[in-house]
Amino acid sequence: MEWWATYLAVGAVAGFLAGLLGVGGGLIFVPSLIFILKSQHFPQTNLLHFALGTSLATIVFTSISSFRTHHAHGAVNWEIVRQITPGIVLGTLLGSALAAQLSNSTLAILFAVFVLLAATQILLEIKPKPSRQMPGRLGTFLAGVIIGIVFSLVGGGGAILSVPFMLFCNIKTHDAIGTSSAIGFPIALSGAAGYIFAGLAQDNPPPFSLGFVYLPALLWLVVAGVLAAPFGARLTHRLPVAKLRRVFAAFLYIIAAKMLVGLF
Repeated sequence: MEWWATYLAVGAVAGFLAGLLGVGGGLIFVPSLIFILKSQHFPQTNLLHFALGTSLATIVFTSISSFRTHHAHGAVNWEIVRQITPGIVLGTLLGSALAAQLSNSTLAILFAVFVLLAATQILLEIKPKPSRQMPGRLGTFLAGVIIGIVFSLVGGGGAILSVPFMLFCNIKTHDAIGTSSAIGFPIALSGAAGYIFAGLAQDNPPPFSLGFVYLPALLWLVVAGVLAAPFGARLTHRLPVAKLRRVFAAFLYIIAAKMLVGLF
């Protein structure tokens, strides 16, 4: 319980940035959880698994808060959500099953590399030139599988793939961000379920955990994240988002560098 204020602060920042920048709360949740859970003396062998699983479980709730706000502004394309969700669910379940078989260090490397790529995309504002329409059902399904696998392996950050994918398919920027927030719900739900199931087989699990989800952290992160996400979503049209994204990118570089230095 003594960590509740820290979890609340992390949840508020992650939820706000997820709503504002459309980057996904996992990029904040996962490294923060690694630091906090390590300070709480969680077993090193499963530290990343708990961070990833708890992050995905948290995004289940924060994504609802975020996409409801975007939906109120008419910025969610529900037809895309309907078509891509089956592939996302399959990919996320496959990714979480794979993550359960990987070592803590391997997951840390994958996350750090993903963060570096995400930071570069955000900093340089790399966007594919819109040159086509959304693919058919099979193409959308396969895109969902890829997004789901990556999302589950890094505990979030699906928007780093889903937003450029939709921009490439001539979806407007604000609609791509809003639709990505809605897509985050089935990704997080299936991914969290996968991490819960995979973690049930562990010996001597930490108290108050469900599989690879740490319930006290989930509670406080959700409380703050759900309250903060709508504020970020509302401010998307009012704040200098481009400048904020560059600051956030620099922060991500620091996180990735710290993780890699700690490993090697």
